[in-house]
Amino acid sequence: MAQKKWSDLSIGQQRAIYVAGAVEAVLTAAALWDLARRPADEVRGPKAVWALASFVQPVGPLAYFAKGRR
Repeated sequence: MAQKKWSDLSIGQQRAIYVAGAVEAVLTAAALWDLARRPADEVRGPKAVWALASFVQPVGPLAYFAKGRR
């Protein structure tokens, strides 16, 4: 099966990709912002590991908000 080009996608599909990308970017930024301002004793595990995990899309930021904060 050949890969589709961007121009082969419908306008709706293109918009969905833009929205998904924007949501991932906002979640990542929010996780990193919260992590930078939260004291280390309010974070489960090393802050550096959570910062790196935040770049694993889409589960990293969601995992931080669900399990990384006390």
